[in-house]
Amino acid sequence: MITGQEILNFVGEGSIRLVTFIGIIVASIILQKIVVFIVNRNLKRASKLGKRNETQYKFFKHFFSAVIIITGFILAIYSIPSLKTLAVSLFAGAGILAVIIGFASQHAFSNIVSGIFIVIFKPFSIGDRISIGTDLTGIVEDINLRHTVIRSFENRRMIIPNSIISSEKIENSSIEDEKICKFIEYGISYDSDMKKALKILEEEALKHPLHIDNRTKEEKKKKEPIVKTIVSSLGDSSVNIRAFVWTKNAIDAFNLSCDLNRIIKERFDKEGIDIPFPHRTIVFKKDIDREKLNSMKKKNKKK
Repeated sequence: MITGQEILNFVGEGSIRLVTFIGIIVASIILQKIVVFIVNRNLKRASKLGKRNETQYKFFKHFFSAVIIITGFILAIYSIPSLKTLAVSLFAGAGILAVIIGFASQHAFSNIVSGIFIVIFKPFSIGDRISIGTDLTGIVEDINLRHTVIRSFENRRMIIPNSIISSEKIENSSIEDEKICKFIEYGISYDSDMKKALKILEEEALKHPLHIDNRTKEEKKKKEPIVKTIVSSLGDSSVNIRAFVWTKNAIDAFNLSCDLNRIIKERFDKEGIDIPFPHRTIVFKKDIDREKLNSMKKKNKKK
Protein backbone atom coordinates (compact mmCIF):
# COMPACT_ATOMS: atom_id res chain seq x y z
CA MET A 1 0.00 0.00 0.00
CA ILE A 2 1.50 3.33 -1.10
CA THR A 3 1.11 5.98 1.53
CA GLY A 4 0.44 9.64 0.93
CA GLN A 5 3.85 10.51 2.34
CA GLU A 6 5.59 8.29 -0.23
CA ILE A 7 3.64 9.98 -3.03
CA LEU A 8 4.62 13.39 -1.69
CA ASN A 9 8.27 12.30 -1.44
CA PHE A 10 8.19 10.98 -5.01
CA VAL A 11 6.61 14.16 -6.34
CA GLY A 12 9.05 16.23 -4.31
CA GLU A 13 12.07 14.34 -5.68
CA GLY A 14 10.71 14.64 -9.22
CA SER A 15 10.21 18.37 -8.81
CA ILE A 16 13.73 18.79 -7.47
CA ARG A 17 15.16 16.81 -10.40
CA LEU A 18 13.11 18.79 -12.89
CA VAL A 19 14.24 22.08 -11.32
CA THR A 20 17.84 20.80 -11.38
CA PHE A 21 17.50 19.81 -15.04
CA ILE A 22 16.07 23.20 -16.02
CA GLY A 23 18.58 24.99 -13.79
CA ILE A 24 21.55 23.30 -15.47
CA ILE A 25 20.21 24.15 -18.95
CA VAL A 26 19.54 27.78 -18.01
CA ALA A 27 22.93 28.10 -16.26
CA SER A 28 24.70 26.71 -19.34
CA ILE A 29 22.94 29.20 -21.62
CA ILE A 30 23.73 32.12 -19.26
CA LEU A 31 27.38 31.04 -18.98
CA GLN A 32 27.61 30.75 -22.77
CA LYS A 33 26.15 34.26 -23.16
CA ILE A 34 28.66 35.63 -20.63
CA VAL A 35 31.59 34.04 -22.49
CA VAL A 36 30.35 35.45 -25.82
CA PHE A 37 29.93 38.90 -24.24
CA ILE A 38 33.47 38.86 -22.82
CA VAL A 39 34.99 37.68 -26.10
CA ASN A 40 33.02 40.23 -28.17
CA ARG A 41 34.21 42.99 -25.84
CA ASN A 42 37.81 41.90 -26.32
CA LEU A 43 37.34 41.53 -30.09
CA LYS A 44 37.51 45.30 -30.53
CA ARG A 45 40.83 45.36 -28.72
CA ALA A 46 42.04 42.35 -30.73
CA SER A 47 41.12 43.97 -34.05
CA LYS A 48 43.46 46.85 -33.21
CA LEU A 49 46.29 44.42 -32.49
CA GLY A 50 45.88 42.66 -35.83
CA LYS A 51 43.87 40.13 -37.84
CA ARG A 52 45.63 37.13 -36.22
CA ASN A 53 44.40 38.01 -32.72
CA GLU A 54 40.88 38.69 -34.02
CA THR A 55 40.82 35.24 -35.68
CA GLN A 56 41.83 33.48 -32.45
CA TYR A 57 39.22 35.33 -30.39
CA LYS A 58 36.42 34.49 -32.83
CA PHE A 59 37.40 30.83 -33.09
CA PHE A 60 37.66 30.30 -29.34
CA LYS A 61 34.32 32.07 -28.87
CA HIS A 62 32.71 29.36 -31.03
CA PHE A 63 34.78 26.65 -29.33
CA PHE A 64 33.93 27.53 -25.72
CA SER A 65 30.28 28.17 -26.60
CA ALA A 66 29.99 24.64 -28.03
CA VAL A 67 31.81 23.08 -25.06
CA ILE A 68 29.60 24.87 -22.51
CA ILE A 69 26.30 23.96 -24.24
CA ILE A 70 27.28 20.30 -24.83
CA THR A 71 28.59 19.88 -21.26
CA GLY A 72 25.46 21.49 -19.81
CA PHE A 73 23.22 19.21 -21.88
CA ILE A 74 25.10 16.09 -20.72
CA LEU A 75 24.99 17.18 -17.05
CA ALA A 76 21.26 17.92 -17.36
CA ILE A 77 20.57 14.42 -18.70
CA TYR A 78 22.67 12.76 -15.99
CA SER A 79 20.86 14.75 -13.27
CA ILE A 80 17.71 12.69 -13.89
CA PRO A 81 18.29 8.93 -13.30
CA SER A 82 15.51 7.83 -15.67
CA LEU A 83 16.96 9.90 -18.54
CA LYS A 84 20.44 8.64 -17.70
CA THR A 85 19.26 5.01 -17.87
CA LEU A 86 17.38 5.66 -21.11
CA ALA A 87 20.41 7.33 -22.72
CA VAL A 88 22.72 4.45 -21.69
CA SER A 89 20.21 1.86 -22.98
CA LEU A 90 19.86 3.62 -26.33
CA PHE A 91 23.61 3.91 -26.84
CA ALA A 92 24.29 0.35 -25.64
CA GLY A 93 21.47 -1.35 -27.51
CA ALA A 94 21.32 0.44 -30.84
CA GLY A 95 24.39 -0.83 -32.66
CA ILE A 96 23.41 0.65 -36.02
CA LEU A 97 22.73 4.02 -34.40
CA ALA A 98 26.13 3.86 -32.73
CA VAL A 99 27.82 3.22 -36.09
CA ILE A 100 25.96 6.14 -37.70
CA ILE A 101 26.86 8.45 -34.83
CA GLY A 102 30.45 7.22 -35.03
CA PHE A 103 30.73 8.13 -38.70
CA ALA A 104 29.07 11.51 -38.12
CA SER A 105 31.31 12.32 -35.18
CA GLN A 106 34.36 11.30 -37.22
CA HIS A 107 33.64 14.01 -39.80
CA ALA A 108 32.67 16.50 -37.09
CA PHE A 109 35.85 15.75 -35.13
CA SER A 110 37.91 16.09 -38.31
CA ASN A 111 36.45 19.56 -38.90
CA ILE A 112 37.12 20.59 -35.29
CA VAL A 113 40.75 19.43 -35.41
CA SER A 114 41.26 21.13 -38.78
CA GLY A 115 39.78 24.35 -37.39
CA ILE A 116 42.15 24.22 -34.41
CA PHE A 117 45.11 23.66 -36.76
CA ILE A 118 44.03 26.63 -38.90
CA VAL A 119 43.99 28.88 -35.81
CA ILE A 120 47.34 27.54 -34.50
CA PHE A 121 49.35 27.47 -37.75
CA LYS A 122 47.53 30.50 -39.29
CA PRO A 123 47.60 29.82 -43.05
CA PHE A 124 44.95 32.55 -43.21
CA SER A 125 43.05 34.85 -40.86
CA ILE A 126 39.76 36.72 -40.83
CA GLY A 127 39.95 39.52 -43.39
CA ASP A 128 42.51 37.77 -45.63
CA ARG A 129 41.94 37.47 -49.37
CA ILE A 130 42.49 33.81 -50.29
CA SER A 131 42.08 31.48 -53.25
CA ILE A 132 41.21 27.82 -52.61
CA GLY A 133 42.00 25.43 -55.47
CA THR A 134 41.32 27.00 -58.85
CA ASP A 135 37.68 28.10 -58.59
CA LEU A 136 37.16 29.82 -55.23
CA THR A 137 38.42 33.30 -54.27
CA GLY A 138 37.14 35.63 -51.58
CA ILE A 139 37.59 37.30 -48.18
CA VAL A 140 37.61 35.18 -44.99
CA GLU A 141 34.73 36.32 -42.76
CA ASP A 142 34.62 33.73 -39.99
CA ILE A 143 36.31 30.53 -38.76
CA ASN A 144 34.34 28.31 -36.37
CA LEU A 145 34.50 24.72 -35.14
CA ARG A 146 32.94 23.16 -38.22
CA HIS A 147 33.51 25.46 -41.19
CA THR A 148 35.03 28.63 -42.59
CA VAL A 149 32.89 31.38 -44.11
CA ILE A 150 34.26 33.09 -47.23
CA ARG A 151 32.65 36.13 -48.83
CA SER A 152 33.02 36.20 -52.62
CA PHE A 153 33.47 39.42 -54.60
CA GLU A 154 29.80 39.07 -55.61
CA ASN A 155 28.95 39.36 -51.87
CA ARG A 156 27.93 35.71 -51.57
CA ARG A 157 28.88 33.56 -48.57
CA MET A 158 30.53 30.20 -49.17
CA ILE A 159 30.47 27.73 -46.26
CA ILE A 160 33.40 25.31 -46.52
CA PRO A 161 34.13 22.52 -43.98
CA ASN A 162 37.50 23.01 -42.27
CA SER A 163 38.68 19.52 -43.22
CA ILE A 164 38.25 20.34 -46.94
CA ILE A 165 40.14 23.63 -46.65
CA SER A 166 42.99 21.89 -44.80
CA SER A 167 43.47 19.45 -47.69
CA GLU A 168 43.37 22.09 -50.46
CA LYS A 169 46.06 24.34 -51.87
CA ILE A 170 45.56 27.87 -50.50
CA GLU A 171 46.87 31.07 -52.07
CA ASN A 172 46.90 33.88 -49.50
CA SER A 173 47.26 37.38 -50.96
CA SER A 174 47.22 39.07 -47.54
CA ILE A 175 49.67 37.06 -45.42
CA GLU A 176 52.80 38.89 -44.20
CA ASP A 177 53.12 41.28 -47.17
CA GLU A 178 50.02 42.46 -49.04
CA LYS A 179 51.89 44.12 -51.90
CA ILE A 180 51.30 42.59 -55.33
CA CYS A 181 53.51 42.61 -58.43
CA LYS A 182 50.98 42.64 -61.25
CA PHE A 183 52.04 41.37 -64.68
CA ILE A 184 50.65 43.60 -67.43
CA GLU A 185 51.21 41.51 -70.56
CA TYR A 186 50.21 41.96 -74.22
CA GLY A 187 51.04 40.40 -77.54
CA ILE A 188 51.94 42.75 -80.42
CA SER A 189 52.47 41.91 -84.08
CA TYR A 190 55.98 41.37 -85.46
CA ASP A 191 55.53 44.42 -87.68
CA SER A 192 54.83 46.76 -84.74
CA ASP A 193 57.43 49.01 -83.11
CA MET A 194 58.53 46.94 -80.10
CA LYS A 195 60.43 49.75 -78.33
CA LYS A 196 57.48 52.11 -78.65
CA ALA A 197 55.11 49.47 -77.24
CA LEU A 198 57.37 48.88 -74.22
CA LYS A 199 57.58 52.63 -73.66
CA ILE A 200 53.78 52.92 -73.73
CA LEU A 201 53.47 50.18 -71.10
CA GLU A 202 55.90 51.97 -68.82
CA GLU A 203 54.37 55.43 -69.31
CA GLU A 204 50.78 54.38 -68.72
CA ALA A 205 51.66 52.27 -65.67
CA LEU A 206 53.56 55.20 -64.11
CA LYS A 207 50.59 57.51 -64.73
CA HIS A 208 48.17 55.24 -62.88
CA PRO A 209 47.52 56.41 -59.28
CA LEU A 210 47.43 52.88 -57.83
CA HIS A 211 51.02 51.94 -58.73
CA ILE A 212 53.69 52.12 -56.00
CA ASP A 213 57.48 52.35 -55.99
CA ASN A 214 58.69 49.05 -54.54
CA ARG A 215 62.38 49.48 -55.34
CA THR A 216 65.01 48.81 -52.67
CA LYS A 217 67.60 51.42 -51.69
CA GLU A 218 70.20 49.67 -53.84
CA GLU A 219 67.86 49.64 -56.85
CA LYS A 220 67.17 53.36 -56.38
CA LYS A 221 70.90 54.10 -56.24
CA LYS A 222 71.37 52.16 -59.47
CA LYS A 223 68.43 54.12 -60.94
CA GLU A 224 66.48 51.01 -61.78
CA PRO A 225 63.09 51.82 -63.39
CA ILE A 226 60.00 51.88 -61.16
CA VAL A 227 58.14 49.88 -63.79
CA LYS A 228 60.29 47.22 -65.42
CA THR A 229 59.39 46.16 -68.99
CA ILE A 230 60.64 43.11 -70.87
CA VAL A 231 60.02 40.99 -73.96
CA SER A 232 58.74 37.85 -72.23
CA SER A 233 58.56 35.54 -75.26
CA LEU A 234 58.25 35.26 -79.03
CA GLY A 235 54.98 33.57 -79.97
CA ASP A 236 53.80 32.04 -83.24
CA SER A 237 52.10 35.26 -84.31
CA SER A 238 53.05 37.82 -81.66
CA VAL A 239 55.88 39.39 -79.68
CA ASN A 240 54.81 39.12 -76.04
CA ILE A 241 55.79 42.08 -73.86
CA ARG A 242 55.33 42.49 -70.12
CA ALA A 243 55.43 45.24 -67.49
CA PHE A 244 55.95 44.57 -63.77
CA VAL A 245 53.73 46.97 -61.81
CA TRP A 246 53.57 46.98 -57.99
CA THR A 247 50.42 47.84 -56.00
CA LYS A 248 49.54 47.97 -52.28
CA ASN A 249 47.22 44.96 -52.35
CA ALA A 250 45.33 42.50 -54.56
CA ILE A 251 42.27 44.73 -54.94
CA ASP A 252 44.40 47.63 -56.23
CA ALA A 253 46.18 45.21 -58.59
CA PHE A 254 42.87 44.07 -60.08
CA ASN A 255 41.58 47.62 -60.54
CA LEU A 256 44.88 48.76 -62.04
CA SER A 257 44.98 45.90 -64.56
CA CYS A 258 41.38 46.61 -65.67
CA ASP A 259 42.18 50.30 -66.19
CA LEU A 260 45.43 49.61 -68.04
CA ASN A 261 43.76 47.10 -70.37
CA ARG A 262 41.47 49.86 -71.61
CA ILE A 263 44.05 52.68 -71.61
CA ILE A 264 46.82 50.73 -73.33
CA LYS A 265 44.47 49.31 -75.99
CA GLU A 266 43.38 52.88 -76.83
CA ARG A 267 47.00 54.05 -76.85
CA PHE A 268 48.11 51.16 -79.09
CA ASP A 269 45.34 51.99 -81.57
CA LYS A 270 46.42 55.63 -81.62
CA GLU A 271 50.14 54.80 -82.01
CA GLY A 272 49.58 52.20 -84.75
CA ILE A 273 50.64 49.16 -82.71
CA ASP A 274 48.69 46.04 -83.69
CA ILE A 275 47.50 43.34 -81.32
CA PRO A 276 47.32 40.24 -83.55
CA PHE A 277 44.36 37.89 -83.53
CA PRO A 278 43.92 34.44 -85.15
CA HIS A 279 43.17 34.26 -88.91
CA ARG A 280 41.67 31.25 -90.68
CA THR A 281 41.44 30.51 -94.38
CA ILE A 282 38.34 28.50 -95.30
CA VAL A 283 38.33 26.51 -98.55
CA PHE A 284 35.01 24.98 -99.69
CA LYS A 285 35.00 21.50 -101.19
CA LYS A 286 33.03 22.68 -104.24
CA ASP A 287 35.81 25.13 -105.10
CA ILE A 288 38.40 22.35 -104.86
CA ASP A 289 36.39 20.09 -107.17
CA ARG A 290 35.97 22.97 -109.64
CA GLU A 291 39.71 23.62 -109.67
CA LYS A 292 40.46 19.96 -110.32
CA LEU A 293 37.96 19.92 -113.18
CA ASN A 294 39.52 23.02 -114.78
CA SER A 295 43.03 21.58 -114.50
CA MET A 296 41.88 18.34 -116.16
CA LYS A 297 40.30 20.31 -119.02
CA LYS A 298 43.55 22.20 -119.56
CA LYS A 299 45.52 18.95 -119.74
CA ASN A 300 43.09 17.47 -122.26
CA LYS A 301 43.38 20.56 -124.50
CA LYS A 302 47.17 20.28 -124.51
CA LYS A 303 46.93 16.69 -125.62
